[in-house]
Amino acid sequence: MEVAGISAPTVTVFISSSLNSFRSEKRYSRSLTIAEFKCKLELVVGSPASCMELELYGVDDKFYSKLDQEDALLGSYPVDDGCRIHVIDHSGARLGEYEDVSKVEKFELSQEAYDQRPDTVRSFLKRSKLGRYSEEERAQQEAETNQRLTEEKAQASTISVGSRCEVRAPGQACRRGTVMYVGLTDFKPGYWIGVRYDEPLGKNDGSVNGKRYFECQPKYGAFVKPSVVTVGDFPEEDYGLDEM
Repeated sequence: MEVAGISAPTVTVFISSSLNSFRSEKRYSRSLTIAEFKCKLELVVGSPASCMELELYGVDDKFYSKLDQEDALLGSYPVDDGCRIHVIDHSGARLGEYEDVSKVEKFELSQEAYDQRPDTVRSFLKRSKLGRYSEEERAQQEAETNQRLTEEKAQASTISVGSRCEVRAPGQACRRGTVMYVGLTDFKPGYWIGVRYDEPLGKNDGSVNGKRYFECQPKYGAFVKPSVVTVGDFPEEDYGLDEM
């Protein structure tokens, strides 16, 4: 096919790829060489320019030709508005690989850095004293916190260090152990019960963030809320951990 009388310096085409399930509509200069054109396509389809094979399809989506002359100009091929250029990737990547956003490294901003920014919703709420930054809201939250603390303190008062217990946390299997600590902690607000489990099902050795609350072997210690602790005659079972 020959093209005559083309004067427009640019052409609008659709870009498809063997790596993606979508098409992109882009405008390019006809004066680009095919090698330069491939470099621009890298940002569109994600395939390396050196691994591309280009096919030209007409407005009717019929195959025209391959764009296989690296030093030829894009405009030297029968490329017109509405045509489609299909990129065949030979890098070994799989279809949809560049569409999986779960593999993309996500940008995360620390709470400290976010608090210092003046153009956020949080800064607006602070300046306007709205939401959780309003006096009424803070007073209500403080009252709820105090009520919860009072309830936890009452629950904790019925649990004494040295007692045998069962821990029944939602979504977890029942665990038996010995109460080793009752009271407030530095790592989180409220009352906590430190338990030494009979099995290595815990998260620590009785210390958190460098502060020790009780002694036990690594992975035998845990801190739980008083509401999930039941004190009683729960003898330690023989799990045969020493028999290997």
